Amino acid sequence: MIVVGAMVFGRHIRKLSKERQNALADTNTVLNETLSSIHSVKSFTNEWFELNRYSRGIDFLVTVALRYARGRALFAVFIITVLFGALFFIVWQGALMVQSGLITAGDLIAFVSYTAIIGGAIAGLGNFYTELIGAIGATERIREILSTPQELPLPKTGYGAPLTLDGVVEFKDVHFEYPTRLDVPVLKGLNLSIQAGEKVAIVGPSGAGKSTIVQLLLRLYEVNSGEILVDGKPIKSYDLTGYRRNFALVPQEVLLFGGTIRENILYGRGDATEEEIIDAARKANALSFIEDFPDGLQTIVGERGVKLSGGQRQRIAIARAILRDPAILLLDEATSSLDAESERVVQDALEKLLEGRTAIIIAHRLSTIRDADRIFVIDKGVLIEEGGHEELFANEDGLYHHLARLQFEEKV
Repeated sequence: MIVVGAMVFGRHIRKLSKERQNALADTNTVLNETLSSIHSVKSFTNEWFELNRYSRGIDFLVTVALRYARGRALFAVFIITVLFGALFFIVWQGALMVQSGLITAGDLIAFVSYTAIIGGAIAGLGNFYTELIGAIGATERIREILSTPQELPLPKTGYGAPLTLDGVVEFKDVHFEYPTRLDVPVLKGLNLSIQAGEKVAIVGPSGAGKSTIVQLLLRLYEVNSGEILVDGKPIKSYDLTGYRRNFALVPQEVLLFGGTIRENILYGRGDATEEEIIDAARKANALSFIEDFPDGLQTIVGERGVKLSGGQRQRIAIARAILRDPAILLLDEATSSLDAESERVVQDALEKLLEGRTAIIIAHRLSTIRDADRIFVIDKGVLIEEGGHEELFANEDGLYHHLARLQFEEKV
């Protein structure tokens, strides 16, 4: 009876344990989102809204936790009832057998003692079973993540096989949909080629697939069909770590690590010397503001770099990329969130970074890509125009001319 009951209760307890863990994760998500976006919360005076949202999550968590505790308590009551009921029945039945002369009083005491010992062990096993089932339910999501196939095994050295690329990039009939949205094609037979040392820009409306090109080139996702070649070879044929060490990314929103400025620049290449770090900061136009801090390179940037301005964070990211000295540089709208003065300083630093390497620049501000060797215009996952700024702007029926005119009119 105890074993059958354990199976029934165990299934219910496991389900409640998983539900409790999910509720806890949801409340932690609300808390993290609120704290990380505290400026927005205060600016929109939504403190009470966030408080109520978190309170609802906590209330639901407590409700689930109480149901989980109630289930375990009922199982414990079930075990105690069955055990003591069985023990009383044995004593009663044994007393009748002693009275009838079938067994002696000593046999009855021995049998009752054995029953109590075995019953206590089974009771302990039942409690342990509920603990085990609860732990399994709580860790189901973790075990799902751990069982997810990994990208590729990381090399023991952390550096991978030495690899130097020239920077020739080619997309051949690339089709791609994100795994979470298989019903929405992002790239639809994209074809483009970039020569070594060439500075190219990718422009187009939001959602056209510009940032996806960068993510596929870095092998953060695998293409659904088609092929991406670098230096004439499929990117799948390269050692992943060695391949990625030939790239440097300067994103639109730079999130620094909560250490020092020196550590964040050093993130580009961990074995760099102090002189190389300072030289990279100088080329990124970052050394001037770094030296203004009392602690210089040892200045703590705060969580996600909150103690630095947007332009300062961007220049730290550029210094990191300069230190890496990549064969292929990826700029994902690196200046779109900056003011005019910061953009001028950062743009000057980027020009130094672009020298002598293949560069792929994603930009909404067309004024920043006038000097690009070629401009690719992407719309709905397809390359629709290609050429220089003057050539594309001269085509009054083209998308590039339309986008440029819109920006020029906004400035006017």
